[in-house]
Amino acid sequence: MTTFEDREHAEEAKFAHDAENLFRVQARRNKLLGQWAAEQMKLDPAETESYARSVVQAEFEEAGDEDVIRKVLGDLLLAGLDVSDADVRKVLEAKAVEARRQLLGDF
Repeated sequence: MTTFEDREHAEEAKFAHDAENLFRVQARRNKLLGQWAAEQMKLDPAETESYARSVVQAEFEEAGDEDVIRKVLGDLLLAGLDVSDADVRKVLEAKAVEARRQLLGDF
């Protein structure tokens, strides 16, 4: 194997590793967001776990974060809570930092 091929394989492996880490961080972030929203809605532990899973699943509806934000915001508003789109986005950002730290450590 040539040096060029070695480098190409290393870059492919890094890309795959980075993509897997991004997926894991986003899934953890969404779970944390779901747990936060469930706490706001005063759900019991079983309902919280189920709700957090549903937020993780919402990620697969469309590319980007809009599906997750729309779900959580809609559910919070349906529960009668006074929350805005900006509030949910702020918590989503905070949960992204927390998820990265949990999975990848501080950086």
